[in-house]
Amino acid sequence: MRLDISLRKRLGDFTLDASFITHADRVGIFGRSGSGKSTLVHMLAGLITPDAGRIELDGELLYCSESRICLPPERRRIAVVFQHAHLFPHMCVKRNLLYGYKRTPKALRKIEPKDLIEVLDLGELLDRRADALSGGERQRVALGRAVLASPKLLLMDEPLSALDEALKYQIIPYLTAISERFAVPTLLISHSMNEMRLMTDEVIVLHKGEVSAQTSPEELARQRMGWTRAGYINLLKLSDPIEDDGLFAYRWNGTRLLTTPGRLDGALFELSSKDIMLFRGRPEAISARNLLRCQAVSTFELDGRVGVELACGSERLIAQVVKRAAEELNIVPGAEIYAVIKASAFRRLY
Repeated sequence: MRLDISLRKRLGDFTLDASFITHADRVGIFGRSGSGKSTLVHMLAGLITPDAGRIELDGELLYCSESRICLPPERRRIAVVFQHAHLFPHMCVKRNLLYGYKRTPKALRKIEPKDLIEVLDLGELLDRRADALSGGERQRVALGRAVLASPKLLLMDEPLSALDEALKYQIIPYLTAISERFAVPTLLISHSMNEMRLMTDEVIVLHKGEVSAQTSPEELARQRMGWTRAGYINLLKLSDPIEDDGLFAYRWNGTRLLTTPGRLDGALFELSSKDIMLFRGRPEAISARNLLRCQAVSTFELDGRVGVELACGSERLIAQVVKRAAEELNIVPGAEIYAVIKASAFRRLY
């Protein structure tokens, strides 16, 4: 995908003046509430007319103030999934799914309903009325309805914000599967750093109506380490849990990590950089249950704090220490470091 945007729009006291070009197929628009994320998306979809500028998608001008081009939403072939599913409540799931599909010319249909139903695990819901679905089920149906229109671009405007924490992380694998299985370019709008890291390859950061950065999700997470109480959040996929003396031992990177009890299945966990203690020598007696022998790969400084990238076998962790601690421990690339983590420090996402 090639998306070239340069737009200006004034709404009351707020002005959006944003320009960027991206070639990524999974793009995130990140920023706080009021930064202009939804305004940008609505202009891209043709739901709001800009004051000036241009939108070009894969060589086609969707909007250009100079040339007086402004394609209506139905001609842009851009599908939108909003915070709320907006399904037709009187229709069954199957009829909701096929709504956009039937209105798409046969020559433009690239995705078979049966394939999409399989990916989104909707087979058992097809005959159920939309108003009888759970929040997560409704959002999966809304996603399927949008994708079956075979769009050139799928816009997702805070699609998980109306769901509780557990449901959010159940839906994310479906969103990533859509992008991977059907090669549908996606543009995700969110203020969640975890959502950016799990679902995008490039992030456009909006601040007060302007583009303040265009970067990778990983680099953005590192830049924000000193801006939040949690610091940098490590995301770990753990598998094959077994019970171990009142705790759960999950497989990770050829070793076992002990966590507090949960469910006996694989899962995604988050771990704050602040919850990783670092030692230069092997500690002899500690109460924490996890001891990892690692190697320092790199360090980065932000607001008096030092992030330490650790190679733990083939995996990576980011720990956080104050600058004086980094100096006293002589943490430099190549140094052998022991990382100590309490079992209670891991937080299960799904």
